[in-house]
Amino acid sequence: MEYRPSRTITLDDVRGAHKMLSGVARVTTMEGSRHLSSLVGAPVHLKCENLQRTGSFKIRGAYVRIAGLSPEERAAGVVAASAGNHAQGVALAASLLGVRSTVFMPMGAPLPKVAATLEYGADVRHHGAVVDETLRAAIEYAEQTGAVFIHPFDHPDIIAGQGTVGLEILEQCPEVRTILVGIGGGGLAAGVAVAVKALRPDVRIVGVQAAGAAAYPPSLAAGRPVALAAVATMADGIMVGRPGDIPFAIIRDLVDEVVTVSEDQLSSALLLCLERGKLVVEPAGASPVAALLAAPDAYEGPVVAVLSGGNVDPLLMQRTLRHGMSAAGRYLSLRLRLTDRPGALATLLGVLSVVDANVLDVSHVRTDPRLGLTEAEVELHLETKGPEHCVAVGAALQKAGYTVIA
Repeated sequence: MEYRPSRTITLDDVRGAHKMLSGVARVTTMEGSRHLSSLVGAPVHLKCENLQRTGSFKIRGAYVRIAGLSPEERAAGVVAASAGNHAQGVALAASLLGVRSTVFMPMGAPLPKVAATLEYGADVRHHGAVVDETLRAAIEYAEQTGAVFIHPFDHPDIIAGQGTVGLEILEQCPEVRTILVGIGGGGLAAGVAVAVKALRPDVRIVGVQAAGAAAYPPSLAAGRPVALAAVATMADGIMVGRPGDIPFAIIRDLVDEVVTVSEDQLSSALLLCLERGKLVVEPAGASPVAALLAAPDAYEGPVVAVLSGGNVDPLLMQRTLRHGMSAAGRYLSLRLRLTDRPGALATLLGVLSVVDANVLDVSHVRTDPRLGLTEAEVELHLETKGPEHCVAVGAALQKAGYTVIA
């Protein structure tokens, strides 16, 4: 039997959500990207939901969902489970509507996201090592207390609220031909698809998933939501192991294609957004840009890439940027051995200076069972200018008589 959701979402639902969000959610800016436009060969615009209140699109759906509760339901309060963006969206929406909120977060949730959720007025409770465990705790809390559970993506009001992003895209870029949007559970992509396809069925909508958490391709192949055995990606905002029941059917019917991107591509996209766009974007928010970098010729322009959020943990940002620089050939780590004598390290650094490699860090090891009596090992972290420069650095070291270990 064909899979069908319990309730469909219509353009009127999205338009109603749009009116409800007036004065609450920002109409986020649409920024042109000259660099991406040159790669694609057509105009590329970035829909900056990373500049939305709470730093992501989540406030849209959360507000619409909570605003639709009855007075009795509001009095009971709301509860949510999230590692970050949904938590902040629910916390602020509940605060604006005068509703008590409790948010369960994993034990390892990034401290900046925890602090922001607290500041928005939620009672934060830590439970579980992963979001699935946190989710179960929140559902149990709802059953025990009567609080209304606010699902991050699998509810019609949530999807209608997220769909307002699609209405804004059509208003800001009426000539759009392709929209790329990240997919986790599917709420944002489903909402955008409902709004856009109702008004512009000719617009191609492409969903983007991290390869390590891509539940939609096997689910679409099976014709129903399928849970992954495991998920692993830096893009925690789209790290969902099973599609939502309601968004799945919408995405199956209205989204033209779902593609996946690698961790290297996500890192490179985040780096590009920061360097070229001057935009702080989390890995999940950079996924549409990663898809453009992976296949710039695959999309008809004008293209709109939805930057869904900018709530990136500083430590993750540091690691991701370094990874992105490495993927782009602009960061090189290597180890080599040299004779342990006075001036040996200075001679090595002189070789690197000649080829204009910027030394970021040097680790010099003299005492190790793996080393000979007269040997020393050096680990170097270098800033380079691209893949060709990396090759030139390696060639210069080889010519100077050094053997690179890794």
